Amino acid sequence: MSVRETALAALYARLGAALAARNPAPKVLRNETVPQRLPPGGLVVVRDGETVEETAILSPLAWAVEHRAEVEVVATTGALLDALLVDIAAAIAGDRTLGGAVEWAQPGASSFDDAETEGAAAARAASVPVTLSFTVAGSPLA
Repeated sequence: MSVRETALAALYARLGAALAARNPAPKVLRNETVPQRLPPGGLVVVRDGETVEETAILSPLAWAVEHRAEVEVVATTGALLDALLVDIAAAIAGDRTLGGAVEWAQPGASSFDDAETEGAAAARAASVPVTLSFTVAGSPLA
């Protein structure tokens, strides 16, 4: 498994474990289509995102990589959305290395939007960029 995939899987696992304690717990998915019905605890979708920077480190050859994942959050109310965002930030701040999968994980400022879901009033949505910094040997694809 590549270091990038390991980092993304660790982010997904960290958020899933941290948010499972909420009552009701949000549904946490990875790269899934947002379902038409919104769960009562909200929805969190971790998207793979893209690599935003690769810097070569010579002798021996390695790459310092910054990969930006996107965490989409959808909730029925603004208060629930805010609580989920606070919990996501706390989960990442509680273990910046995501169990040793990355050197540093940093959530960024979220952008907000309205979301339409079946059988519910307009929901609120946010997208949070999470920068994952790690080093790989030989190739940025490793």
